[in-house]
This record gives sequence, structure tokens and C-alpha cells, in this order.
Amino acid sequence: MMGNKERRGMNLKGLLKRNWLLIATVISVLVGISLGVVVREYASLSHLDKQYFGFPGEILMRMLKLVILPLIISSMITGVAALDSEVSGKIGLRAVIYYFSTTIIAVILGIILVMTIKPGVSQTADHIDRAGTTPNVTTVDTLLDLYKTKRKELEPPKVSVNTTTIPPLTTTIMSVVENITKDYQIVGTYSDGINVLGLIVFCVAFGLVIGKMGEKGRILLEFFDALNEATMKLVQIIMCYMPVGILFLIAAKIIEVEDWEIFKKMGLYMVTVLSGLAIHATICLPLIFFVIVRKNPYTFALGMAQALVTALMISSSSATLPITFRCAEENNRIDKRITRFVLPVGATINMDGTALYEAVAAIFIAQLNDFTLDVGQIVTISITATVASIGAAGVPNAGLVTMVIVLTAVGLPASDVTLIVAVDWLLDRFRTMINVLGDAYGAGIVQKLSKRELERMDLTSDVDVANPFALEASLDDEECEKKSYVNGGFTVDKTDAISFTETSQF
Repeated sequence: MMGNKERRGMNLKGLLKRNWLLIATVISVLVGISLGVVVREYASLSHLDKQYFGFPGEILMRMLKLVILPLIISSMITGVAALDSEVSGKIGLRAVIYYFSTTIIAVILGIILVMTIKPGVSQTADHIDRAGTTPNVTTVDTLLDLYKTKRKELEPPKVSVNTTTIPPLTTTIMSVVENITKDYQIVGTYSDGINVLGLIVFCVAFGLVIGKMGEKGRILLEFFDALNEATMKLVQIIMCYMPVGILFLIAAKIIEVEDWEIFKKMGLYMVTVLSGLAIHATICLPLIFFVIVRKNPYTFALGMAQALVTALMISSSSATLPITFRCAEENNRIDKRITRFVLPVGATINMDGTALYEAVAAIFIAQLNDFTLDVGQIVTISITATVASIGAAGVPNAGLVTMVIVLTAVGLPASDVTLIVAVDWLLDRFRTMINVLGDAYGAGIVQKLSKRELERMDLTSDVDVANPFALEASLDDEECEKKSYVNGGFTVDKTDAISFTETSQF
């Protein structure tokens, strides 16, 4: 009896030790919501005070953004360099097929739900308060990432006219014509941020070149591998601060919301979006994962819990990427050669939640305007939502920018995007969480489909060749016992078929 109690106590202690960060994050969310409600109810804060209140949360966001750049560069270069061009091509193709398939499924699901529930039929656009301004973007702008175009109004040339010789009526007409006629010039500007798509292309090309260099590229390979390890160590330090940052991030957001009545007006629309995201996350994605991988998808999702909660709180799949790496590799034992290649790409182009949201929002706005959509326009919305979601940046509220493209494609007023701005901050968090979950499932699926190639690479690796990217996650437990580490990677110790040695570990 005493032994059973001690064993239960040790199991509970081990469980708390393994999951303390997840538990602390969930508690910080609850405390943050409570704190935000209390401060909003009993304290009158100025705009400046609200900014200072959310300062600890802003520090968290800055720290996460600080490690994104070195993490993407080091992880993708080392991941691609560990694979030959043929294997990396197959893995990339499988990942892209998965991304497009799940995105199309999400769009179709969103269209079915919004056409069935019809959240915009019971009200009109005049009954909903507008918020914010309409982003001025084009499809090309979105795909070019950091390069944007905007209209610049040109000042008309000033002509000196002797008004004493012109009748008053003529002067009035001239001034009216002068006010109506305006000239514009398209000018290009660069927006602040990381050119993630360009960075990924460069890292893939650079990694392939290093992989082809053999021994000459070994120094560069070890450098980027060390940079990746150092960055992940830094991520572990940042994660210790994460519960504090999330607490103030949530509290500050609740305090900033000016009109809670908008949630009642937009209730049916929000239910439609959240229902679609829930169905996609609990049925569609797990079913695809189970059919291909033949493992429990919900256990896999549980292993990604820390990343999902983080995505829910900070609403940025790119900023969540360091935690996504950690959960996928440590909890779900996904091969680092897969995670380092697939997850950065997924965080950039795999936007299931955003695609579903944009399809629902576009048809919702059409219903508000009593605008009947034909089959061709619905197909246009599905295609545009899919492409626009790929071009959306993995940052907060990026879906609003690409939403303008979807509305414009079917002739809906782009200014109506302001109708959904007031509730977008909340929906954005949930769709970001679904984006991250889709990335994680994709990594697990690609690993399963690429198992033969990974094992072949392990078997053909010589003992003197550095391969610091293979993990036992790509193998079954019995096979793991028959492998040894070489510079952190697996290879078969061909000198002894019976005894194997662990020389170093990640």
C-alpha cells in the first residue's frame, strides 16, 4: 500500500515536472482574463496607461521575434543539408501537397457552414459598427511580402489667374472642377518585417549547396548546427518568462476592447467561424493523420499543447515557431530533419484557419449586403481564399490584409472589411492555433511518408560522415536499440553487429 502511494506521488511529481510550463501558461491565461476584467471594471486607464500595462507582454513578443530569424536560418540550412537533393525534393513535395489539400478542405468546410448557417441574412451592414481602416493592398503586394505599392496624390500645378477679370460664377466653377480632378502616382515602399518567403528559398538553396560540398562544407554545417542549438537554449530561457508575458498580454487586450456589445451583434458570425475551426481541428486534420500515420492523433495534439496555447495567446504562428519545434521534437519525437525543413515552411504558407476564416467572412459580408453569389463567384472565393492565405504573413491580424483581396475578387466593397475588425483580434487567435496544429500534423505525416528515405540515409551513412540531424524519432523503439549516435546523428555501427555505442547526443 505504501509502495503504491509513493509510486503515485512520484508519478504526480514527474507529471508536474514535465508539464509545469503548460500548467503555468494555462493559469496565467485565467489570471490574465480575471485581471483584465477587474482593471477594466474598477480602474480608468488612459491610452498611455493601457500601453504601459501591456509592456511585459510586449517584451515577450520582442524576445520571440528576436530568435525567429536565427532559428529559421539555422534550422532550414541544417535540415536541408542533411538530405540529398532527391530526398529533400520528395519531402518538400509531400509537404506542399499536404498544405494545399488541408487548406482546400478548410475553405470548402467554411463555405458549407456559412451557406448553411447564414449568419449575415438576419441583419444588415448598417446595424454593425465599423472599426479601423481598410488596408490598401493588391494580390501582387501580398505575394511580394515586404514590397508594397500605394497611391500618392499629386498636387495640381498652380496657375496664377487674375481673378479681377473673371466673373464670380466662373471662379466658382473653376474651383469645383479643380477639386474634382485629382492625379495619382503609384509609388513603391518597403514595409517593416522579415521576408520569410525569400529567406526560406535562400536557406533551401544554401542548404543543398552545403550538402553537396561534402567535407569542405562540414565547418559551415557544424556552425549552423551549433547556432540552432544555441537558439533553442535561448528559447528555453524565454519560455520560463512566457507565463508572465502572456498574463499581461491577455489582460491588456481585454482592457483595450472598447465595445463588448459588438460580440452580441456578431455572435452568429463568430459561432460559424469557431465551429468551422473546431470541426477542422478535431475531425478533418486528425482523420487525415490517422489514415496516413495510423497513430492516435489526439495524443499527438496533446504533445503540441504548449505550442497551441502559445499560438492562442500571441496569435502569431511565426513567433510560436520556436515552441512548435520544441514540442514536435521532444514530445512527439519527430525527426529533426523533418521538423527543420517542414515547420518553417508550414508557418509561412500553411494557413488552414486563415483560409477558412476568409471564406466565411467574404460570404458573410455578401449576405450583409444582400449580394447573391453564383457558383462561379463561390468558386472564385475558394480559390482566392486559398491563395491569399498562403501569402498571409504569420503575424497578428495578417488575415485582414488578405481579406481585401478576397472581397475585391468577387466585386464586394473592400471597405466592408472594417465590419469584422472589432472581433478579428479574438478569432485571429483561434485560427492561428489551428494553423500551428496543421503544421504539426503535417510534420508527422511527412515523416511517416518519408520513413524509407530517412532509414536509407541512416543505413548508407558512413561512420566518419557527420550527420547531426537524425533522431530516433524516425524509428521504432526496437530499431532504436540497434542504432548508435555519430556527432549527434544515427548510423549503423558496421564494425560490430551485436554491441552498439552511444557516443554523443543532442
